[in-house]
Amino acid sequence: MPVPADPAGGTSRTRGRGIDPRAARSRAAALAAAQELLVEQGWSAVTHVAVAARSGVGRTTLYRHWPDSPSLIYEAIAQRIASARPARTGVLRDDLVGQLHGLRSLLHDPVGERGMRVVVERAGVDPTFARLKESLYQAGSGGFRAIVERAKESGELPGDLDTELAIDQLAGPLMFRRLLAERTFGEEYVHAVVDAFLAANAPSRSRAADGGGES
Repeated sequence: MPVPADPAGGTSRTRGRGIDPRAARSRAAALAAAQELLVEQGWSAVTHVAVAARSGVGRTTLYRHWPDSPSLIYEAIAQRIASARPARTGVLRDDLVGQLHGLRSLLHDPVGERGMRVVVERAGVDPTFARLKESLYQAGSGGFRAIVERAKESGELPGDLDTELAIDQLAGPLMFRRLLAERTFGEEYVHAVVDAFLAANAPSRSRAADGGGES
């Protein structure tokens, strides 16, 4: 199973200790080559042989970091997800807008878009890619989950709001518009999605609805 990438571009195996600059350069070159191959030729082109030829990194080194092609593809995509992860402000609307801006950037990035399409497509027929899809989902949705949970605790969102449904309501429109409808969109669409979500899930509306049902 691949190891999720952190925002700095490393993995949980390398966090907490110094990294040899040459090793860091080799990793960066290999991931850049994998990303280029993914966009240019598709997932099947991302092999250790092809990445070694394009990056100049030896195959022994590649196998040491990524024992198989799916793990290499995973980190190539996860690196993009990590780079699109915004800092949080503690302001609910701003944080949700920031998360969706990051997702919008990822969906309009050739590596991010192609990578997500590949993983979703292959997950239905390949158990390895199914596991990759779940790992990428957890990595990509973690920021939304933390923001929604904090807002539920603070009373900014209803305490009984289903967090997973909230993530669907926020991220779903962007995924549908870009990956299925194949349409581009800008910042105004992101703001519209966030504002619609907050209006539909205002705590006052929830309390009024609960009160209206009592007799």
